[in-house]
Amino acid sequence: MTLREQLFELADTRYRDFSASLTPGAGKMIGVRIPQLRAMAREIARGDWRTWLEEAEDEYFEEKMLRGMVISYAKCPPEEKLHWTGRFVPTIDNWAVCDCFCWRLKAAERGPMWRFIQPYFSSQAEYEVRFAVVMALGNFVDEEHLDPFLELLGAIRHDAYYVRMGIAWAVSVCYVKFPERTEEWLLDGCPLGDWTYNKALQKIVESLRVTPETKARIKTMKRRAK
Repeated sequence: MTLREQLFELADTRYRDFSASLTPGAGKMIGVRIPQLRAMAREIARGDWRTWLEEAEDEYFEEKMLRGMVISYAKCPPEEKLHWTGRFVPTIDNWAVCDCFCWRLKAAERGPMWRFIQPYFSSQAEYEVRFAVVMALGNFVDEEHLDPFLELLGAIRHDAYYVRMGIAWAVSVCYVKFPERTEEWLLDGCPLGDWTYNKALQKIVESLRVTPETKARIKTMKRRAK
C-alpha cells in the first residue's frame, strides 16, 4: 500500500470539511487528523527519511504536512536539519503546515536556528515571515532573545493576515513570560500597526495565565480609531 493509499484509509470526510473551512490555501485535503499524521511521520523518520523526502509528493495538504513533520523529527546534525528546512519553507502555503512544522529545538539547534530565521522576518512571502515568527515564539522567548525578538516583530512590514496574527500571538507569549518588559515595549512607542497591536492585547486578555486585574489594565491600552 502506498503512503497516499494509507492516508486515504485514514480519511474522515467530516473532519476534512471542517479543517478545510479553517485553513485557507491548503489545497486538496484528505481529512487525516494531526495525531495520525504525527505517528506516520515518526515512523518515516525512523527509517530512510532522506530518500523519502527526496521522493515525497505534496499534491495533498496531508502530504505536505508529513514532509514538514518528518524534517522536524529527523535525527541529524543541525546544519543538515537547516538544509532540509530551507528547502521546505518556501513550499509552505497555509498556517497549519507552518505551525505544525515549527518544532521544539534541541540545545544544539538553537544558535544555528536563531541565525537561520533572521532573513525570514523581512521576507515578502507571507508564510516565510510566519515561519520565523512561530519558530521564534516557540523557542526564543527567553532572557537572551526577548528584546531582539520584540525588535524584529516591530520591524515587520507585511500586511498579510496570517503574518499579523502570528505577530499578535508572539507578543502575547512574550507578555505571559515577561510581562513587565513586554508591557513597557507596548507602551513606549510600539511600532506595530493598530490592528496588530490591538490583536496582541486581545490575545493577552484571552490568556489563562494573566490575572483579571492585569486584563482590565490591558484593555485600557487599546488604540482607538482615529
